[in-house]
Amino acid sequence: MESKSHKLPKITFNSPVVLAFVFICVAVQIASTITGGMITRTFFTSRIGAPFDPLVLFCSVSHIFGHAGWEHLINNMSYILLLGPLLEEKYGSVRLVWIMLASALAASIANAVLLHTAVVGASGIVFTFILLSSITGLKEGELPLTFLLVAALYFGQQIYGALFVRDNVSYLGHIAGGVVGAVVGFLIPSKESAAPSGFGLG
Repeated sequence: MESKSHKLPKITFNSPVVLAFVFICVAVQIASTITGGMITRTFFTSRIGAPFDPLVLFCSVSHIFGHAGWEHLINNMSYILLLGPLLEEKYGSVRLVWIMLASALAASIANAVLLHTAVVGASGIVFTFILLSSITGLKEGELPLTFLLVAALYFGQQIYGALFVRDNVSYLGHIAGGVVGAVVGFLIPSKESAAPSGFGLG
């Protein structure tokens, strides 16, 4: 009787945008650790300044790659690796990049304009993904109960933190990211629903 040979599963680069984002964040954190945090403070923390200053513009997006420490990084990357691949499959890589850019800008602008503070980290992206993931299979004229519950718990927690908790957490950045996720979920179609029958979008 012949025995069937079992091949080891092949590792696939299944979610290019999410994996590239995680690798960049880890590389930035390694460089920041080596330089005593100088890399993150200089290039990966949002800035308050002239809106058309090149470094201000760059950091208004690049802050999502920097983190305050390894614990901060690991917490954010855990959520992004969990939720990101599902969203990249649903919306496509190009749309996901635009969603992440919108979240990054929303967080930095909200903190700069309303609180005059800087922001660092991908927490806004995490909360964009959380709200966006709660809207699955959205049909016209329907409002998912899961979305309402997640939104109530999420925004309630973040608003409470912003008003009553004194720490270094950017609750406003979280709220901005959540708003982006909710808006995208209702206004931007997934690649499946946007493509004509029989066609797919890359």
